[in-house]
Parts: sequence; C-alpha cells; structure tokens
Amino acid sequence: MNLVELIWRRAGADPGQTCLLLPDGRAISYAMVAEGAGRVAALLRAKGVKPGDRVAAQIEKRVESVMLYLAVLQVGAIYAPLNTAYTKAELAYFIADLEPALVVSDIAALAEAAAPYGPDLRIEARAGGEIAAIIYTSGTTGRSKGAMLSHANLGANAKALIQTWGYGREDVLVHALPIFHVHGLFIALHCALLTGASVLWLEKFDEGEVVKALARATVMMGVPTFYTRLLAHRDFTRQAAAHMRLFISGSAPLLATTFAEFEARTGHKILERYGMSEAVVISSNPLHGQRIPGSVGFPLPGVELRVAGAGLGVIEIAGPSLFRGYWRNPEKTAEDFTGDGFFRTGDVGRVDGEGRVWITGRAKDLIISGGYNVYPKEIELVLDELEGVQESAVIGAPHRDFGEAVVAICIGAGEEGAIIASAREKLANYKTPKRVIFVAELPRNAMGKVQKNVLRERYQHLFSP
Repeated sequence: MNLVELIWRRAGADPGQTCLLLPDGRAISYAMVAEGAGRVAALLRAKGVKPGDRVAAQIEKRVESVMLYLAVLQVGAIYAPLNTAYTKAELAYFIADLEPALVVSDIAALAEAAAPYGPDLRIEARAGGEIAAIIYTSGTTGRSKGAMLSHANLGANAKALIQTWGYGREDVLVHALPIFHVHGLFIALHCALLTGASVLWLEKFDEGEVVKALARATVMMGVPTFYTRLLAHRDFTRQAAAHMRLFISGSAPLLATTFAEFEARTGHKILERYGMSEAVVISSNPLHGQRIPGSVGFPLPGVELRVAGAGLGVIEIAGPSLFRGYWRNPEKTAEDFTGDGFFRTGDVGRVDGEGRVWITGRAKDLIISGGYNVYPKEIELVLDELEGVQESAVIGAPHRDFGEAVVAICIGAGEEGAIIASAREKLANYKTPKRVIFVAELPRNAMGKVQKNVLRERYQHLFSP
C-alpha cells in the first residue's frame, strides 16, 4: 500500500486536528495539509511526473516542504531529499545519478505554481516493495550511495516506533531537525502523521525557541548537539521540561556526560536509539525500563540483529524496515548483504546478556596499531572522563613503526603529556594515544556526527619525518 494512503486514512478520521503548529501561533490542520499536497500533486502530474519517476528536492524547511513530500508519494513517484548545504558541483553528481523527472530548489516558487490548481487527491496504488524514497548516505568513504526505501520499509519502521515509544494522537512533537535526512523526514514526521498527532514546526534549531516550545510539547527528537546546547541555555530548567514525557536522541553517539547532566538538570533520562539511512531505526532504549548510557537498547519489533564473530564484531541486521538496495549499484548492494539476507551495517558492536546493543564504532574507523586491533570508542570513553577533555575523537594516523598510531583530537584544554599519562593508567600501551591534539571544534556532518574521515585526512602526515 502507498504510505501516503495510510497517512490520509488516519488523518481522515479527524481532518480538523492540528498537524503543524507554527512559532507565530498559526495552526495548519490535517485537512489543510491534504489540500496543499493535493495542489502540488496536480502540479506534478501537469509537469508529467509519473509513478516511478524521481523528484529531487534541495529545499528549505517550510510547511510546503511537507506537502511536496506527501504529494510525490501520492503520485507514485520517488522522493529524493538533498542536503541544502550541497554545492552546485556536489549537486551535479546527485542529479546525474538520479536522473530525476523534476528538481525542486525553491519551495516557495513551487507553492506559488501549485496555488491555481484544484487539489488532486488521487493516490497512485503502490505495492509495498516499490520505492518511496532514495536517501543518499553521508559518503564518508567514496561517493554517496542512494539507499532505496520502500513504502513497506517506511510504514513498518513507523509502526514499530509508535509501539516502542508509546506514540499517540495526544502527543505534540518539537521538530527542529532538518528534513533532508531520515531523522527529520521519516522518524520524526511519520510518528506524528501516522497517529494524527501534532508537530511544533521549527524551521531550524534555536535553543531559545526550543525552550519556549517545550511548554506546549510532549516529545522532542534531536541529535546530541541539540541537548548540549540546551544544557548551556540559562532558561533550560527543570520547570521548562516539566510538560515533556520523552526526549529522544539519535544520528550520533550521545556522551554519557550529556546523559547524566541532562538527567540532573531536568529529571529526564534521554532515550537513545540507533539507526541508519539503510534501515531507519534499528534499536531503541525502552520507554519503560532502564536506559543505560552508552547502550542503544534493544532491537525494534521485527528487527533481527546479530554480531558477526564472537563477542565483538560487525552488526548485521534483517527485517521489514531494511532497504531494498543501493540505487543503480547492484555490486555494492551484493557486497553489503550476506548470503542469508542480512545487511552488514559497518558498525562494530556487541549484544550483552540482556539483549542490549552496544556500538563500539565503525568498522572503517578500526585502528590497527602494531598488529593489534584498537577500537576508538573504548579510548574515547576513557578520555572523555579526564579533566580538561570535553569531547574526543580518536583516529589512526600513518606511522612508520606501528603502521597506524592512535591519535586523540579533543575539545577542551590540557597538557598533552598529562592526558597521555592519565590515559595510560586505564589503557594498554598499544591503545594509549601517541598524540593528543586540542582543537576548538570537531568537523561534523549536518546531523552532528563527527567526520573522522576529515580528521584522518587532516592528520595523515602527523608522524611523517
């Protein structure tokens, strides 16, 4: 079934319910969103967009952006959101790869063009396995790949999240995420749209605006950077968060120190979850029960998760949310799947005796120093506890004797020799950083994830003679 049919079926039960709440107080009902999406659908059909065509969108976050997404699904086309930060040169690659029937770069102009049309509410029938969206991976190694997510993939993941997080019509979501990524577009929006809940629609993350919004909200979804910035805001108090039932974090690892400080400040334990473009959300800490810092909880209903190898290894997954492969890249698709249909995530981790999942890092971030495997996350956890270190990112840099040497890039201030000596008290010698470098900030992608590929390139000659 077309995913948008599920959404409108739910919205049709109460079309007057508020879908999007804007900072200026305006309320956009589900009926208004459906009408707007219908006008855009009429425009798309007039421009010749057919089922299976790709529609690329590099657009600002506006109410009309939601209408475009729903309209693309409605006409049976495939939605391909693109990061607004991409340059013209980067955009050229995606356009060549997608061969879209339409590229939308100005959402306001598209809304104006759609205004004269009468709403076309027809929904193209789509089999569950047909593609609804193509999401390009972050491309930390080589060119970005387009992950093909089907209507069934997105529907299954949304239903599992609604069940896992106890999401309902009474919830009001603070939405300050970008919508060119699975987090903002699918995880956050689908939970609301498929329950008929309301969304406080913020065009960008602003600490002050978010603090104000919390008084009217029940749920917030964000990246770790959101929570550290809230903690630095003077108006973010226990009282400000008193109306909330749930804070969720994803897209990048949440530091244990952030978890602890947030709980001390608000009384709320942030719920951390684990996901990726190829499978949306894979596991989540429990709504009811213990949320342990550093763990990403239990696999979602329907998700099969295993670790290749004994104890610590690459996490492999299967289940109804798993993507259909990489767009026009059957070789990479075949390479990343096992013979029995499990997807190799590239994340290294373990599953403990209770069934909780722990992520150690990315397989590509593994450091081999003097013949020993070194997992950066283990070292980062030690460093982040040291006085003077606010956050660390550990990489391997080429070294004549060791092959790779462990290097720690840290935010904070301290004396390199003292940091290394303190780390050596808790780490084997081969794991202890050979260098500790302090910087003002770490390079991050749009979702706040540290770009270790950038750091490896930046420090590749650190030990050169």
